[in-house]
Amino acid sequence: MTTEAIAIRTARPDDAFGVAEVHDSAWRFAYRGILPGTELERMIARRGTQWWARAISRRVPIIVLEAGGAVRGYITYGASRMRTLPYRAEIYELYIQPEFTGLGFGRRMFRTVQERLARRGHDRLVVWCLSENTDGCAFYERLGGKVVANAREPFETADVAKLAYAFDRKALPRVRLKR
Repeated sequence: MTTEAIAIRTARPDDAFGVAEVHDSAWRFAYRGILPGTELERMIARRGTQWWARAISRRVPIIVLEAGGAVRGYITYGASRMRTLPYRAEIYELYIQPEFTGLGFGRRMFRTVQERLARRGHDRLVVWCLSENTDGCAFYERLGGKVVANAREPFETADVAKLAYAFDRKALPRVRLKR
């Protein structure tokens, strides 16, 4: 794979199928054994190609990682949903196909969104992560995120703990990709 074959860009209408595929594989990888099985399957099924096509057409902020001509990851972001925290911006989701994790793409995608938010006047942001998603928590901690809140996420048969990681754009280390 060469760097010329990699792009981080705004999602286009023809990306809906690819984003749905990433959502499916990444959620199964991240949440199997953490979320109740039937709830996980139901959540994945709700976010098929048509759901993503509507989100893209409504101009929901979505950034995709494209590699080898296919969508391999995505981020959704916008205004913070937790008004009691002093962060006005939030990354809602950051998911990459399992075979593309650990290569520096998540960091590059995060940095891209962080810079876009900074251009809108948001130097600080928050990201929520299920606490049992140890890989996700470790990723945000490596990026310099500090836990600033915790809460419970209710599901049909379980409540799952989640953590809020706060980021200050000035504190993020420079990105260096592995070669």
